[in-house]
Amino acid sequence: MPTLYIVPTPLGNLEDITLRALRVLREVRLIAAEDTRTTRKLLAHFDIHTPLTSYHEHNKLAKLDAIFDALAAGDVALVSDAGTPGVSDPGYELIRVALENGIPVVPLPGPSAVITALVASGLPTDRFTFIGFLPRKDKALRGALADLAAEHGTVIAYESPNRLLDTLQAVFEVLGDRPVAVARELTKVYEEVRRGAVSAVLAHYRAHPPKGEIVLLIGGAVEPADDQPWDEARVREALRARLDAGEPRNTAAKAVAQAAGWGRRDVYNLDLD
Repeated sequence: MPTLYIVPTPLGNLEDITLRALRVLREVRLIAAEDTRTTRKLLAHFDIHTPLTSYHEHNKLAKLDAIFDALAAGDVALVSDAGTPGVSDPGYELIRVALENGIPVVPLPGPSAVITALVASGLPTDRFTFIGFLPRKDKALRGALADLAAEHGTVIAYESPNRLLDTLQAVFEVLGDRPVAVARELTKVYEEVRRGAVSAVLAHYRAHPPKGEIVLLIGGAVEPADDQPWDEARVREALRARLDAGEPRNTAAKAVAQAAGWGRRDVYNLDLD
C-alpha cells in the first residue's frame, strides 16, 4: 500500500542526513517540500532526481488533493526546509488527513532543532515543553510567558532574531532573571549556544545583534525550598506580571496561588498599589 514517509533533513550540515532518508527520497514517487528551492539544493548535492511539489503554509489545503492523487499511485515523502516535518510547519495537516484516510505514515528519525538545542543548552532535559513560535504582540507574549511561570520543565520556543531582544526583555520582566540558552544557527558555520542568566544574555545581544535561526530555551520554575509558601513580595511580583500582561485577576490569582502555596482568595485580595 502506498505510504507517506516523514523525512527529516539537515538543519544546516548536509552530513547529518541519514542513509535511510537518502534511500527513501530516491525511491518515492513524489517529494512534498516546504520550499522546493531549498530541497532542490539538497537533492542536487546527493544526485537525487525525484519529482518535487511545494507544500507550505499558504497552499497546504489546495495541495492536499494533488498529493493524495500521487499517493494513490505510489509513495510520497514529506520534507520541511530543515529538521523534522510536522513541528511548527504545515506537515501536521497532511499527516492527519493521511491517517484519517487509512494511509500508512512512516516517520524516519533524524535532525530536530528542538532536541539538538535542548541537549546543548545545559538546562534540565528530563522534562520540557515546546511551544513553537511565541506571540509577536507584546501583550500576547507576556500573557504566554505568564502562563508558563509555574512550569517546572525547560521551555523551548522558536524565535526570530528581529524579536529576540524584546522577548528576552519580556522573559526578564515576567519570569525574573532565569537561566536561558539561545541556540543560534545550529550545525552551521556560525553555530552558537549562548548560556546564562537572561539579564546577561540580553546584555550580550544588545551589544551583538543576533542573526540566523534561533531556538530559545528558558529554565523552568524552581520548586520552593522544602515546599515552603512564597513570601508576599514574590507573590505580589508574580501577580503584577500576570495582570500587566492582561490576564484577568481571577485567573491570575488562581495560577499564582497554586504556584506559591497561598490561598486563591488571599492572592486575589492583595492590594498592588
